Amino acid sequence: PYYVSINQDLFLEASLHSSDPLLELFLHTCVASPTHHNSMTGVYTIVKDGCVKDPTYAAFYSPHRHTLRFKFNAFQSIRSKTVVYLQCELVVCRAFDYSSRCYQGCVKRSKREASS
Repeated sequence: PYYVSINQDLFLEASLHSSDPLLELFLHTCVASPTHHNSMTGVYTIVKDGCVKDPTYAAFYSPHRHTLRFKFNAFQSIRSKTVVYLQCELVVCRAFDYSSRCYQGCVKRSKREASS
């Protein structure tokens, strides 16, 4: 466990361990949840579909494509919970592949119209 006070910035780094220098990481989804299961109950969304949802989120420069660095403020996700689990989904792409998910960035999905 990592102990965080309310209103404290939480800094994270994710790295891909590979000998291939042409792979890169993309943060697809990241949520704070009261349970360690992949449940959407009580989830606070930080990033979804590559789109930032938490106004305290900030990405940081990394000299390596295979390393992601970011932070967010613990106040938004902790609220009144004593334990919070951070669950993030990362995508691995080939560098310079402009058709890959990494280069699409934020993808806002349109809501489908309900049929009668």
